[in-house]
Amino acid sequence: MNKKYRQRLLLFIILIGIINPLFAADSEMGSNSISWSVLIMTLAGGLALFLYGMEKMSEGMKKSAGDRMRNILSALTSNRFIAMFVGAFVTMVIQSSSATTVMLVSFVQAQLMTFIQSLGVILGADIGTTITAQLVAFKLTDYALLMIAVGFTMTLLSKKDSTKHIGEAILGFGILFFGMKLMSDAMKPLRSFQPFIDLLKGLENPLLGLLVGTLFTALVQSSSAFTGIVIVLAQQGLLTLEAGIPLVMGANIGTCITAGLASIGTSREAKRVAIAHVMFKIGGVILFIFWIPTFAGIIRSISPVSVGLDGFDKLASETPRQIANAHTIFNVSLAFFFLPFTTMFANLIMKIYPEREQKKGIQPATWHLDNKAISTPAMAIDLARNEISRMSKIFGRMLEAIIEPFKSNEDKQDHKYPQLSLVEGIEMREEKLDFLEEHIVIYLRKIGRQELSDRQIQEVYGMMSIVNDIESIGDIIEKNMIPLIAKKSALNTDFSKEGKEEINIFHTKICKQVSRLKDAFSELDPEIAKHIMAKEEKYTDLETEYRTRHLERLNEEREESIETHEIHMELMDLLKQINVYTGDIAKTIHTIGRQYQD
Repeated sequence: MNKKYRQRLLLFIILIGIINPLFAADSEMGSNSISWSVLIMTLAGGLALFLYGMEKMSEGMKKSAGDRMRNILSALTSNRFIAMFVGAFVTMVIQSSSATTVMLVSFVQAQLMTFIQSLGVILGADIGTTITAQLVAFKLTDYALLMIAVGFTMTLLSKKDSTKHIGEAILGFGILFFGMKLMSDAMKPLRSFQPFIDLLKGLENPLLGLLVGTLFTALVQSSSAFTGIVIVLAQQGLLTLEAGIPLVMGANIGTCITAGLASIGTSREAKRVAIAHVMFKIGGVILFIFWIPTFAGIIRSISPVSVGLDGFDKLASETPRQIANAHTIFNVSLAFFFLPFTTMFANLIMKIYPEREQKKGIQPATWHLDNKAISTPAMAIDLARNEISRMSKIFGRMLEAIIEPFKSNEDKQDHKYPQLSLVEGIEMREEKLDFLEEHIVIYLRKIGRQELSDRQIQEVYGMMSIVNDIESIGDIIEKNMIPLIAKKSALNTDFSKEGKEEINIFHTKICKQVSRLKDAFSELDPEIAKHIMAKEEKYTDLETEYRTRHLERLNEEREESIETHEIHMELMDLLKQINVYTGDIAKTIHTIGRQYQD
């Protein structure tokens, strides 16, 4: 067990040790006496355990299913109904709509899905979050300590990462229910405290309930957590369904505010996802809030009824399940109502927040890295991989451009940024590679400090190696090849016809190697990597053959060969070095890819 985990467990044990004696003392006071200091401490401790348990459960589920959920999402078709159901399933498994959103942003940026497809997944994610409320509504508090014992034993004794992660989820689930029990028991005396009862009755005012739900959800950063707290209040008979529904609706808006704040400083795609969340949720609340009494009547008619109970006991028995059902039906109804109009909503959001007219580009910047995703290593690794793929595109453009001045002495402009000369474009991209190398390595180190599986550790270290190799290729082009351009121009002599053809052929083959690297890395395909490794050896032999031919021409005292000898040999040697680096990168990809296949 690592140090961080031991510290958390110790804190948990201390909390139990402090809270239980206080609660026992409170129980002895009798139901007619309220000790506010004990109540507040017990309630605060129970809330802390509840929120910590929910976080722990979510972490365990994300770790055990992160890679598979990522693959399921990335395989989406353009069918919006499939997108919705997949979004619901993924969020149900990883217990976090925010985590699903992070994956969506990653895939839209990597062009693995369109923004319109992501809207279907967003609607599905809202359905997936209702599963937590349904689970919390079951009265499993009596089994909380058993779940803690089972989860802790699995985490402590298992040697398999997958079993440890499942154990972590069960442990979090147990802590969650134990926190619920503490909160629920702490609030029992409030049944007889009329001012508190009157306060909660005031929440039947839809606008007040909506405001409280929105603010509290934004505070705790989790709609599932706040819905769980609402259900805890209902389990003591302190909350009616008419008061619970506005609170749940407010929780839906509150989670959008959280997503909106989280999107500050991120890509435009991320901001559009946040805008879509806000539009869907506020639109849904507007549709429902004016007929809450009718909606409550429908929910009561389809929810279980407790016979022979009245007053607080009846409310405590029936209302928790009713609130969970209202939460589910609200989100399911919204999903099916808005799903046919996702294209219209996408167009509207694109008008509200259009693409920038100016091109991304000249100033170095990261496009994919998101520090908020680091706590979910599978997704953070995916974002890092997208950024490295972008690095490979950048140095690919540098490699394609560098050969042009050796073909002709004409001044040429950068193909993508015509305001720059060809050499300025290469130098600008080298600055980008340096910038990205620094930031990606820092990001990967942060990921490395998380709890990772052996495969994830291997991938993080492998990506660090790949980033370093790519940056080294950029240095070869910028620091070694560019100076050769001035030397070549100063000669006023071209390569021999055969020499120029050999340089062009060899350069083209190295560019193909870079193209293969992009495919191998994006898919982590060991077979493509193996093919690159074989080609690297073949091209090394080809360079030796071309070198021999050039020396033969030199021996024949061909004037062009004599004049360009130094530049010719150095240029071919530098291309050979890049070829070797492509082979090294391919070896790393091959190692990582085999880990994914095993």
